[in-house]
Amino acid sequence: MAEAAIRVLVLEDDRDAANFMRASLQRLGGMEVDLAGTADEAVAAMRRHGYDVLVADIRLPGRSGLQALPELRAINPSVAILILTAYPTFDHAVEALREDADDFVAKPIGAEDLVRRVRDLAQLARSRQAPSRLRVLAIGAHPDDVELGVGATLAAHAAAGDELTTLILSGGAVGGSTDVRHQEAMHAAAVIGARLIHLDFADTRMSPADGLIRAVEQAVAEVDPDRIYTHGIHDRHQDHRAVHDAVEVGARSVADLWCFQSPSSTVDFRPNRFVTVDGFIDAKLEMLAAFVSQRHRDYIQPDVVRATARYWARFSRALSAEPLETVRVTQTVRATTTVRATHAVDDSASDTAHGGVG
Repeated sequence: MAEAAIRVLVLEDDRDAANFMRASLQRLGGMEVDLAGTADEAVAAMRRHGYDVLVADIRLPGRSGLQALPELRAINPSVAILILTAYPTFDHAVEALREDADDFVAKPIGAEDLVRRVRDLAQLARSRQAPSRLRVLAIGAHPDDVELGVGATLAAHAAAGDELTTLILSGGAVGGSTDVRHQEAMHAAAVIGARLIHLDFADTRMSPADGLIRAVEQAVAEVDPDRIYTHGIHDRHQDHRAVHDAVEVGARSVADLWCFQSPSSTVDFRPNRFVTVDGFIDAKLEMLAAFVSQRHRDYIQPDVVRATARYWARFSRALSAEPLETVRVTQTVRATTTVRATHAVDDSASDTAHGGVG
């Protein structure tokens, strides 16, 4: 059975430009194309038809293309969006990403380039429509590292039906009884239905060359993850950096590798993905509440956790967000933006006073 033709809505008030795009997409791409000259016309068309791709200009009479994106996305959550503008600026690019666009291109654009981009976006849109279940592996050096970094993100994965595994590489002996901390980790994993793999590498003395890489390779072979969450390299704690290095090597076959923030992250932590976690902070707090032995720590307090998620949401359209640095990404991630920070110098000396997170 032949695949259905790609269906495109072009939102462009310049009639010549609109006709050029329609002709290019129809003749070179064999696509079905409708035109809209205003945001309101685009909204009406989106309600009538299921489009794969929206190609939208920024400057329009009345509402701009960017201003219309939230309503258009609400009508068709899977539609892929390409923003075009003759006046490209950094602010426009940031706003386009913040408004959930999938691609941003400066005019003029050639016919072949337009067709190629729209084809790629149509594939993305159709992948969003297809039911999928991700296998997610979250790797932390110590008990509660993963929950602090991406607890709400993992809760969102659980709600989506994804398969979750948590790998903890040490017992966390410096922060308390390893037996107690293991039980706490089990209770936290149970909140989101995650499988727990808990190993016993020496707390505060981890090294990629001392078996960490092999442990990660074994977990990857067993879980076969689509995505891994782990520590970032910009971290004062030596165990966190060791785990990051081990994961980079041991999980080299995994397509998506994302790094979370921890209380010991330095100012060089520069997230470029912000996961919307509205509605999942309570689950994160429930996971963290399992770590009773660490309840005296400031960073685990509910007000700090909520305030941190609220702060990072300033880079998205969410009320709560968790920040991530991407090492490898093989798919377009929606509802994200990029932070450009001044490069800073931070003390990266070894931290031997390890507690719950290190």
